[in-house]
Amino acid sequence: MLLVHYKKCSTCQKAKKWLEEHGFEFTERDIKEQNPTKEELKEWHVKSGMPLKKFFNTSGMLYREMQLKDKLPDMTEEEQYELLASDGMLVKRPVLVTDTTVLTGFREKEWEKL
Repeated sequence: MLLVHYKKCSTCQKAKKWLEEHGFEFTERDIKEQNPTKEELKEWHVKSGMPLKKFFNTSGMLYREMQLKDKLPDMTEEEQYELLASDGMLVKRPVLVTDTTVLTGFREKEWEKL
């Protein structure tokens, strides 16, 4: 498993603690230091089965500053991947990547199902 997170994010800290408490082995990656690539994002998007919009950190300052709420509907998927790959702060976190699926954000019930 790969946990892509931001160290200062309280939700990410909860997710990491949850994984540790449940005995999961995982690799950590700081999203600020090593942003997901466009190729990774495409792979994760397909594997997740979720709409691409779910990969955006809609509550983040950068998302609001860039007024992406209004711009995303008119962007192609390719443009959205480029945008997500340009700055880790645009990506919803934490991102949990397993062999079979990808989850964004931390909702304990969803993680328990996994």
